[in-house]
Amino acid sequence: MTAFADHDAYIAAAPEALRAQLRFVRAQLALTLPDVDEVIKYDMPGFGSAGVIIAGYAAFSKQCGLYVQKGAISTLLGDIVAAGLKASKAGVTFSPNKPIPAELIAALALASRKELAV
Repeated sequence: MTAFADHDAYIAAAPEALRAQLRFVRAQLALTLPDVDEVIKYDMPGFGSAGVIIAGYAAFSKQCGLYVQKGAISTLLGDIVAAGLKASKAGVTFSPNKPIPAELIAALALASRKELAV
Protein backbone atom coordinates (compact mmCIF):
# COMPACT_ATOMS: atom_id res chain seq x y z
CA MET A 1 0.00 0.00 0.00
CA THR A 2 1.35 3.42 -0.92
CA ALA A 3 1.78 6.04 1.77
CA PHE A 4 0.90 9.52 0.54
CA ALA A 5 2.60 12.64 1.83
CA ASP A 6 -0.35 14.94 1.15
CA HIS A 7 -3.54 15.46 -0.84
CA ASP A 8 -1.64 16.49 -3.97
CA ALA A 9 0.30 13.21 -3.99
CA TYR A 10 -2.89 11.20 -3.47
CA ILE A 11 -4.68 12.94 -6.34
CA ALA A 12 -1.65 12.58 -8.64
CA ALA A 13 -1.63 8.81 -8.01
CA ALA A 14 -5.37 8.41 -8.71
CA PRO A 15 -6.69 7.29 -12.09
CA GLU A 16 -6.48 10.24 -14.48
CA ALA A 17 -10.23 10.13 -15.23
CA LEU A 18 -11.01 10.74 -11.53
CA ARG A 19 -8.53 13.49 -10.71
CA ALA A 20 -10.83 16.39 -11.62
CA GLN A 21 -13.53 14.98 -9.32
CA LEU A 22 -11.03 14.60 -6.48
CA ARG A 23 -9.78 18.17 -6.93
CA PHE A 24 -13.40 19.38 -6.93
CA VAL A 25 -14.25 17.52 -3.71
CA ARG A 26 -11.06 18.75 -2.05
CA ALA A 27 -11.85 22.35 -3.01
CA GLN A 28 -15.43 22.12 -1.76
CA LEU A 29 -14.35 20.59 1.54
CA ALA A 30 -11.71 23.30 1.98
CA LEU A 31 -14.36 25.98 1.40
CA THR A 32 -16.83 24.31 3.75
CA LEU A 33 -14.31 23.49 6.51
CA PRO A 34 -11.77 26.35 6.28
CA ASP A 35 -10.68 26.10 9.91
CA VAL A 36 -9.65 22.43 9.92
CA ASP A 37 -6.53 20.70 8.63
CA GLU A 38 -5.92 18.68 5.50
CA VAL A 39 -4.73 15.28 6.70
CA ILE A 40 -3.87 11.85 5.39
CA LYS A 41 -5.23 9.07 7.57
CA TYR A 42 -5.41 5.39 6.66
CA ASP A 43 -3.78 6.39 3.33
CA MET A 44 -6.82 8.50 2.47
CA PRO A 45 -7.07 12.31 2.25
CA GLY A 46 -9.40 14.02 4.64
CA PHE A 47 -10.20 17.13 6.63
CA GLY A 48 -10.07 16.99 10.39
CA SER A 49 -9.19 18.52 13.70
CA ALA A 50 -7.50 17.15 16.81
CA GLY A 51 -7.11 13.70 15.27
CA VAL A 52 -10.79 13.46 14.27
CA ILE A 53 -11.68 13.14 10.58
CA ILE A 54 -14.75 15.15 9.65
CA ALA A 55 -14.77 14.18 5.97
CA GLY A 56 -12.51 12.12 3.75
CA TYR A 57 -12.44 11.20 0.11
CA ALA A 58 -10.96 8.43 -2.00
CA ALA A 59 -10.52 7.20 -5.55
CA PHE A 60 -11.03 3.68 -6.78
CA SER A 61 -10.65 2.29 -10.29
CA LYS A 62 -13.86 3.79 -11.74
CA GLN A 63 -15.45 5.88 -9.01
CA CYS A 64 -14.76 8.13 -6.05
CA GLY A 65 -16.16 8.21 -2.55
CA LEU A 66 -16.86 10.88 0.04
CA TYR A 67 -16.80 9.57 3.61
CA VAL A 68 -18.49 11.24 6.56
CA GLN A 69 -20.19 10.26 9.80
CA LYS A 70 -23.10 7.79 9.60
CA GLY A 71 -25.57 10.36 10.90
CA ALA A 72 -24.71 12.72 8.05
CA ILE A 73 -25.57 10.01 5.53
CA SER A 74 -28.87 9.14 7.20
CA THR A 75 -29.84 12.80 7.60
CA LEU A 76 -29.18 13.59 3.93
CA LEU A 77 -30.16 10.28 2.35
CA GLY A 78 -33.02 11.89 0.43
CA ASP A 79 -30.65 14.44 -1.11
CA ILE A 80 -28.16 11.70 -1.99
CA VAL A 81 -30.84 9.66 -3.73
CA ALA A 82 -32.22 12.76 -5.48
CA ALA A 83 -28.73 13.39 -6.89
CA GLY A 84 -28.77 9.86 -8.34
CA LEU A 85 -25.91 8.69 -6.12
CA LYS A 86 -25.40 5.58 -4.01
CA ALA A 87 -24.83 5.68 -0.27
CA SER A 88 -23.34 3.23 2.17
CA LYS A 89 -23.37 3.60 5.96
CA ALA A 90 -20.65 6.24 5.92
CA GLY A 91 -20.08 7.19 2.30
CA VAL A 92 -21.39 8.34 -1.04
CA THR A 93 -19.97 7.09 -4.33
CA PHE A 94 -19.83 9.18 -7.49
CA SER A 95 -18.04 9.30 -10.82
CA PRO A 96 -17.31 11.75 -13.63
CA ASN A 97 -20.56 10.57 -15.26
CA LYS A 98 -22.53 11.12 -12.02
CA PRO A 99 -20.67 13.83 -10.09
CA ILE A 100 -21.53 14.84 -6.56
CA PRO A 101 -23.01 18.35 -6.35
CA ALA A 102 -21.08 21.03 -4.45
CA GLU A 103 -24.08 21.68 -2.20
CA LEU A 104 -24.26 18.03 -1.20
CA ILE A 105 -20.55 17.92 -0.36
CA ALA A 106 -20.99 20.96 1.88
CA ALA A 107 -24.15 19.64 3.52
CA LEU A 108 -22.56 16.25 4.25
CA ALA A 109 -19.39 17.82 5.66
CA LEU A 110 -21.34 20.18 7.91
CA ALA A 111 -23.65 17.41 9.13
CA SER A 112 -20.64 15.22 9.85
CA ARG A 113 -18.97 18.03 11.78
CA LYS A 114 -22.15 18.64 13.75
CA GLU A 115 -22.37 14.95 14.67
CA LEU A 116 -18.76 14.98 15.85
CA ALA A 117 -19.21 18.31 17.67
CA VAL A 118 -15.85 19.68 16.42
